[in-house]
Amino acid sequence: MAKINVTDMTPSVFILNGIPGLEEAHLWISIPFCSMYIIAMVGNCSLLYLIRIEDALHKPMYYFLSMLSLTDIGLVTSMVPKAMCIFWFKMKKISFNACLTQMFFVHTFTGMESGVLMLMSLDRYLAICYPLRYASILTNPVITTAGVVTFLRGVMVIIPVVVFTKRLPYCHHTNIIPHTYCDHMSVVKLACASIRVDAIYGLVAALVIGGFDILCIFVTYAMILRAVVSRSSKEACSKAFSTCTAHICAIITSYTPALFSILAHRFGSHHITAHTHILIANLYLLLPPMLNTIVYGVKTKQIRERVLKLFRGGKAGSSPGA
Repeated sequence: MAKINVTDMTPSVFILNGIPGLEEAHLWISIPFCSMYIIAMVGNCSLLYLIRIEDALHKPMYYFLSMLSLTDIGLVTSMVPKAMCIFWFKMKKISFNACLTQMFFVHTFTGMESGVLMLMSLDRYLAICYPLRYASILTNPVITTAGVVTFLRGVMVIIPVVVFTKRLPYCHHTNIIPHTYCDHMSVVKLACASIRVDAIYGLVAALVIGGFDILCIFVTYAMILRAVVSRSSKEACSKAFSTCTAHICAIITSYTPALFSILAHRFGSHHITAHTHILIANLYLLLPPMLNTIVYGVKTKQIRERVLKLFRGGKAGSSPGA
C-alpha cells in the first residue's frame, strides 16, 4: 500500500465560519463582542498604568494582578480581532499555520491565566496567614520566577497540542471550522484519521493545568478559612475575607464558563446546540478579561482610591506609601 504523505493532506487555508446558525446576526453579535474587547483592553491597560505609576501599589499582590492583566490582554488580542474580521468584513479565511499559531496563543494564555489565579491565591494565603513574613517571602525575584515558570508551564503543555494537530491528515471535502477562532477540538475534528490521542492529550492538558490550579486554590482557601475562623476578632475575620473577595470573583468568572466549554466539547456535543456552545466558548475568553479589572477596581480599596484620585486630578504617586 502506498504511504500517505501527510503534507499533501494538509489544507492551505481553513474557513472560520463564525457562529453557526447565527450568520445573519453576526453584525449585531459583534457589538457586545467589540464592547467587551474595548472594556477589557482599556481596563487592563489602565490598571497596568496605575500600578506602574503608584508607589503604594508596588506590592506582591499588585504585581500578580499585573501578570493577570498582561495575560488577559494577550488572550483577547489573540482571538477578538479575527472574530471582528469575520463579523464585519466576512474575512473568514485563515492559513493553516496562522490557525495553529492562534491556537497556540489562545490556549497558552488560557493556561497562564489559570496559573496566575493560582499564584494569587498563594499570595492571599501568605498575606493572611504569615503577614509578618509576607514581604520577605514574596520578594521581586521570587515573583518574577513564579511568573516565568507559569509562562513556561503553559508553553510546554500546549506545544504538543499544536504538534499533534499539525501531524494529522485532513480531509479535502471540508475545511470549514464552525467557530470564531481556531480552537483545538474544532480543528482536529476535521481530520481524516483518529483523533483519540489528540482528544485524550487535550483533556490531560486541561487537567494538568486547570485541575492542578483548582486543587491548589481549593487547598489554599481551605487553609485561609481555617486560619481566619481560629481568630477571635470578628473585625480581623471580616478584613481577611474582604481581601479575598475580588480574587474569588475572578476565579468564578474564569473557571465556570471554562469548565462548561471543556465538558461540552467532549461529552455534550449532541445535547447542546452549536451556536450555544460557540457563544459560551467565546464568553469564556472574553468575560474574565473584562470583569477582572472591574471587580478589582470596585473591590480593592487601594485601587479604587487611586483611580478616584487620578480622576480628581491628583498627582500620581504623591501619596505616602500605604
